[in-house]
Amino acid sequence: MATQVLTTTSPHDLPVPQILEPHQFQNLPPFPNDIPTAPLVRLSLKQLRKADSESLRLFESCKNLGFFYLDLRGDVEGEALLKEAGQLFDFAPKFYDLGAEELRKYDRQSQGSYIGYKGFGSNIVDEKGNLDRSEFYNIPKDEFLNISPNPYDHPQLIYDNKPVIVSYILHSHSLVSFILTHLNKHLRLPLETLTKLHALQSPSGDQIRLIKAPPQPPSDQQLSLGKHTDFGSVTLLFNRLGGLQILPPPSIVPDGTEPQWTFVKPLPGHCIVNLGDAMTKFTRGVLRSNIHRVVSPPGEQATQTRYSLVYFSRPNDDVPLKGLDDGGNEGVIPKWEGEGEEDGMNSKDWILLQALRLKSDNNILVEERKKLWEASGRGT
Repeated sequence: MATQVLTTTSPHDLPVPQILEPHQFQNLPPFPNDIPTAPLVRLSLKQLRKADSESLRLFESCKNLGFFYLDLRGDVEGEALLKEAGQLFDFAPKFYDLGAEELRKYDRQSQGSYIGYKGFGSNIVDEKGNLDRSEFYNIPKDEFLNISPNPYDHPQLIYDNKPVIVSYILHSHSLVSFILTHLNKHLRLPLETLTKLHALQSPSGDQIRLIKAPPQPPSDQQLSLGKHTDFGSVTLLFNRLGGLQILPPPSIVPDGTEPQWTFVKPLPGHCIVNLGDAMTKFTRGVLRSNIHRVVSPPGEQATQTRYSLVYFSRPNDDVPLKGLDDGGNEGVIPKWEGEGEEDGMNSKDWILLQALRLKSDNNILVEERKKLWEASGRGT
């Protein structure tokens, strides 16, 4: 594949030309070229800073599918985020080398918190009561930006890497705010409506999540993460191996065909962006939070341990999750047509409820796990 040279045209462009990498990840088996992949629109951060047409494509992507690729290359802030993501991918194996026994000291689900460690096989993933096949660690924005009055303890290795963690949080939040600014414009909301609901220094459920999913036996392939929608606002995802699948809405599949679970192919230099339930609630359904799941990587990639890096952006803790007022601007969001005043649980309570409702383990009978899955509403 030929290389491409970037040139500088704005303050956000790189100050010197940079050679872009071919679309492959080093030292990993390639994504198979003979399986269907999801129809995510590919957007450019560089173009979003200057092209109205790219901004409109972003808005349409958020309405139609709620997922898109964002090419971060050739943009100063985007390149910084790519560099930090690479550093955190290097950090992840070292972190999980601490071992489950050590990391379980930081599992706080029994204390009613999703901060810290979630062990392998501790969440229900389907209607059969099966348990997940991944572990992850949640690193909260509020604690690492000194917002939380009562921070939890974390492994020393995390504190040793605090500079890159803080920088990644800041750049991720900045990118989310930029995306929200574009959506705010197309929704015709009063200026800064969405960014004020996601203020950097306000308490919120924003977090980094480091995920590890080991290879699964070929004869016993199960879901790593069950079907769900994200329950926050905007998710930034970096992964290098396949495994993420989306179920496209009927509106974007060919007539006469049923939607099928489809892989999202990771692309170097890009993050995958998707919207969560909060954005659907704010816009009364204008923007889409699409269902997705994680399975074993396809082809030869299934032999590899799969690491993922996520930044979850959530509304400020005290924000009610209900439709937004357009301020008389004749905006795009439909008016509330229900009886009385529209109710909305605040963001803090909503995130906590969704994060912990499928907590389980092998000590809970399968039939009870099936009931928990059914009660969650994720089987619909």
